[in-house]
Amino acid sequence: MGITIYQVDAFADQPFAGNPAAVCILPAPRDATWMQHVAREMNLSETAFLHRQEDGFDLRWFTPAVEVALCGHATLASAHVLWEMGLLAPDEEARFHTASGLLTANRRGEEIELNFPATSPQAVDPPPGLADALGVVPEYVGKSRFDYLVRVRSESEVRGAQPDVARLKEMKVRGVMVTSRSASERYDFVSRFFAPGAGVDEDPVTGSAHCTLGPYWGGVLDKEEMVAYQASARGGELRVRIEGDRVILGGKAVTVLRGELLV
Repeated sequence: MGITIYQVDAFADQPFAGNPAAVCILPAPRDATWMQHVAREMNLSETAFLHRQEDGFDLRWFTPAVEVALCGHATLASAHVLWEMGLLAPDEEARFHTASGLLTANRRGEEIELNFPATSPQAVDPPPGLADALGVVPEYVGKSRFDYLVRVRSESEVRGAQPDVARLKEMKVRGVMVTSRSASERYDFVSRFFAPGAGVDEDPVTGSAHCTLGPYWGGVLDKEEMVAYQASARGGELRVRIEGDRVILGGKAVTVLRGELLV
């Protein structure tokens, strides 16, 4: 008997937008090599693997190339599947045991809210070649636990960036986010996220990056609640709320595919 696998567009209110993630609910733990093969087969920015524990679910995330320590959109997709398939009651909290500790998700009307750890950036001198690899002029460079944050002057610079992904791959971090204030009153800030070193040239909508972007822009704008837009080709909207050392990420999700994994 096969294992059901789902594809969910996360941080999206309609199909073919946001960030697609595969969700695989396992009857028992599987080894990392097998999970990496499945993630490579799915060829999405992330594939999530869950199996039930006494108090929630064990959750791991894999890109087509590597396992990662934190992923927002595939966690949102996982929670969405658990509620949609009736594996959790509609008002029940989703609890995930992960490499980044306990993460939770709750339904708030049509949205799902994720409770994630803040990964605030610290200002650093840009490493050699970073600005040239991005093709932008940085106003600020910070570094979080996982990534570089590069602030630029305008949204047009964010949207127009055409990075040299081969050079970015040489950076000793998971990824690089480029961000600015939004040109629209609808959003507080915009961003894009590049992670070629993790096998993802550009991630469409990156929840974990907003664990850095949220605290940064919250300090700049003196706000605890913000609306963000990730300006990839697919695009996605996130609600971001700062609560001490946690970041609450809100968004919607849509299931677009359900299949059976035969191996």
